[in-house]
Amino acid sequence: MADQGTKGFSRIFKATIYSLAGLKAALNNEAAFRQELILVAILTPIGYWLGENNFEKAVLIAALMLVLIVELLNSAIENTIDRISTERHEISGRAKDIASAAVFLSLLNVVIVWALLLTN
Repeated sequence: MADQGTKGFSRIFKATIYSLAGLKAALNNEAAFRQELILVAILTPIGYWLGENNFEKAVLIAALMLVLIVELLNSAIENTIDRISTERHEISGRAKDIASAAVFLSLLNVVIVWALLLTN
C-alpha cells in the first residue's frame, strides 16, 4: 500500500516496489496471467520481426501488452470480490463475468490488430 506522506523520487521508488510485488503476486497466483505472459513472450519478438516499421511494431506489441494489463485488472477485481465474501451472489458473479469479458475482448483485439496489419 502506497505511503501517503512520501513525495518525489521516494514515492516513485515505493510505487515501483509495490507494482513489482503485484506482478510477482500475479505470477505466483494467477494461471491465466502466466499463460498470457507466455503468449506475449512468444509473440512479442514475432511482432517486432513482422512489423514493417516502428509504428506497426508498436501496435502489434501494444495489443499484446493490453492483454496483460486487462488480465491484471480482472485478477484484481476477482480477488477483491473473493475477499469481500466467498458466498455466491448474482452481482459478484456478474462483476467477475464482466471482467472476464474484458479479457476476452483484449484477446480478440490482438487477433483483429494482428490480422489487419499482417494481411496488407
